[in-house]
Amino acid sequence: MKIGDLDIIPISDGTATEQGREILSRPGVEDPWACHPDVLDADGALHFDLGGFLLRTGDRTILIDAGVGRIDNGQYVGGGFLDSLAAAGVQPDQVTDVVLTHLHFDHVGWTTSRGAVVFPNATYRAHRADWDHFVEAPDALPGAVKKLTPLKNQLDLFDSEHTIAPGLDARPAPGHTPGSTVYVVSSGAARALMLGDVVHSVVELAEPDWEAVFDVDPTAASAVRNTIADEVLDTDTLVAPAHFPGLAFGRVVTTSSGRRWTAI
Repeated sequence: MKIGDLDIIPISDGTATEQGREILSRPGVEDPWACHPDVLDADGALHFDLGGFLLRTGDRTILIDAGVGRIDNGQYVGGGFLDSLAAAGVQPDQVTDVVLTHLHFDHVGWTTSRGAVVFPNATYRAHRADWDHFVEAPDALPGAVKKLTPLKNQLDLFDSEHTIAPGLDARPAPGHTPGSTVYVVSSGAARALMLGDVVHSVVELAEPDWEAVFDVDPTAASAVRNTIADEVLDTDTLVAPAHFPGLAFGRVVTTSSGRRWTAI
């Protein structure tokens, strides 16, 4: 996807499935999925793409998220990230920055591998609140601590909105996790929002009151999701959630039945 003079390239790692009715719901609605029969498959599964995005700006080669890694448990299947990156003409030692929307396992999979940092020359950037939650907290999950601790010598934590590189800004959007961050890519008048897991499915952009079981703070997550959806509604701003099919970009538009996300 071209954003002004900048190109963003989806970097595929693999796929995942979750039972849609188990992870997304609308309070007070018996079967909200009945209005979205084309989103789930015949078994009620919601299919996710896993990966990240590659951005080159100036002399920087930046990854936004780092896939799920070598996991293959039948539900989450990764392993393709480095091959996809190579197909885009980039080797791990050429990456200058890895910016993370949040620190869930399916976004940090290739930050490290088997205890070694995957991108040896990169600065890893994440919100301090997520690092505290996933790594430093007394009840932090051991798997997250093991995965992320090797990054400490290459880590740059932030806690406010700021510019990372020309055309790339971090915009904290807590709710899904304490430090969830949206990254704004801009060039001239063109703009795209890299949403991470602010949104998991198109249904959350269609209706304002869906809840995701993965959200640490469902109320804050809903507020962020709807603020962003209203902000970009019927504008030229593109949005790219982390798990939509094909890691696709799209716009939020008004239809006769309300908001809708449409792929570009």
